[in-house]
Amino acid sequence: MSSNKPVPVSHFIRNIIEDDLANKKHTEIITRFPPEPNGYLHIGHAKSICLNFGLALDYQGCCNLRFDDTNPEKESEEYARAIQEDVQWLGFQWQGKVRWASDYFEKLYDFAVELIRQGKAYVDDLTAEEIREYRGTLTQPGKPSPYRDRSVEENLDWFRRMRAGEFPDGARVLRAKIDMASGNINLRDPTIYRIRRAHHIRTGDAWCIYPMYDYTHCISDALEGITHSLCTLEFEDHRPLYDWFLDRLDMSAHPRQIEFSRLELSYTVTSKRKLLQLVNEKHVSGWDDPRMPTIIGMRRRGYTPSGIREFTRRIGISKSENMVDMAVLEACIREDLEACAPRVMAVIKPLKAVITNYVEGGSQSREAGFHPEHPELGSRLVPFGKEIWVEADDFSENPPAGWQRLTPGGEVRLRYSYVMRCNEVIKDDAGNIIELRCTIDSDTLGKNPAGRKVKGVIHWLAADHALPAEIRLYDRLFTVPEPDADKAHDFCEFINPASLAVMHGWVEAAVKDAAPETHYQFERLGYFCADRHDHQPGGKLRFNRTVTLKDSWTRDRSQAENRGV
Repeated sequence: MSSNKPVPVSHFIRNIIEDDLANKKHTEIITRFPPEPNGYLHIGHAKSICLNFGLALDYQGCCNLRFDDTNPEKESEEYARAIQEDVQWLGFQWQGKVRWASDYFEKLYDFAVELIRQGKAYVDDLTAEEIREYRGTLTQPGKPSPYRDRSVEENLDWFRRMRAGEFPDGARVLRAKIDMASGNINLRDPTIYRIRRAHHIRTGDAWCIYPMYDYTHCISDALEGITHSLCTLEFEDHRPLYDWFLDRLDMSAHPRQIEFSRLELSYTVTSKRKLLQLVNEKHVSGWDDPRMPTIIGMRRRGYTPSGIREFTRRIGISKSENMVDMAVLEACIREDLEACAPRVMAVIKPLKAVITNYVEGGSQSREAGFHPEHPELGSRLVPFGKEIWVEADDFSENPPAGWQRLTPGGEVRLRYSYVMRCNEVIKDDAGNIIELRCTIDSDTLGKNPAGRKVKGVIHWLAADHALPAEIRLYDRLFTVPEPDADKAHDFCEFINPASLAVMHGWVEAAVKDAAPETHYQFERLGYFCADRHDHQPGGKLRFNRTVTLKDSWTRDRSQAENRGV
């Protein structure tokens, strides 16, 4: 990570940690990031990663990576590998080896036996539907299972036989015996173990019973000596259960669970189920589609680890639920790339301009630096030629007021080169503009013309030297800020049809050998990244637009709303 580390932002969790250290409650801070390997991580997970690993770094502690692998039917090695890559790509490293909940399966079983011996757990023969019915509602208390008062010996025998595989899936569960009348429905005898014959990615077929998350998580935290167990607000009502288990078991540590608000980002969704729907219904090309809010998708689009870390720092940590505007994330990425991305020219919508007074050997090329504030990045030759590509959007036969680009009879400055005048417009039989005939002022290379002022500057490329490239223009995946807020409509109805446009343009020869994931600013067009999979240095070039130079989306949407669009 960069040595120019941003000043940490104060928040309530940091205050708790500092109080604990000052009061000698802890001498070392130990956190954990505990994802389930059942999908790819998204921007919400990035917030949690930066919080847990960041706090450990700030206080010279450590952070564990632990997979919650208690649901074998939905988990895979593919997801586990991707999660590890995401954490490291973001700039963090876990303490020691990767940990797994399955590392503790034998101990978790023994702790369950201990709860049975204490009379705090029992084997229940009710079906899943009956358990839900007996649990009651938010306004009505639950009622005890008819199997709740089995003897300790009977429960121990049933639980041993559950492990031995004597019963079919779903036939019995082990439940904690807490309070069926509790106002907190999570305390109404929650399930601890269920029977499920499913091949596990690490333990294979060794187990046919698997522990539930609420039971597994707190014990895993305690076994690892976690000091502060940080989770999102939906687990706030689960905290009494977290503490209940640890209070009744002989644990050397009792971590403190602290909840914070999850990240809600506009113009996207972060539900794993909905992200999977986007993939399965082929609204996107996959989990790593650059329009997806997954870390792997944002990486492919060209978002930077430091930009994402700055975003999570900037939005802060609180208990207040709020929607963060996508523009905040884009601004962080834009600012990061502004400081480091080399500048080159590209033409996305090419229109040919022929220089009719071009002189072979007389019309000159110029050197141009890759970055105005970083001369150490070097420079390259920007060659000139008889035929050049200009951006079709930079020419107008009937320009609007304030237009400062190319028009018939008008002049513009070619970036790093001459002043050019358009003298003639060539059209095909259908009336489409196919070529411009232009002249250059040969006395304006690197200086202003005498006696007149030229305001407009456009980018361009010499046709003989430019390289063809596929340029993918990505935009926001949805047209509304909260696509899943309208329960009367499927969120997919709000997919932005213009979220991807594939263009076939031209780029400077200077990017010919650029490695995948190399960032550039295409001058006047935005920040782009060489695709990490499809880009071929020295071969087929493919660039993804990471972010525009300015936040045009907010402006355009505001104007549309004012027009009633």
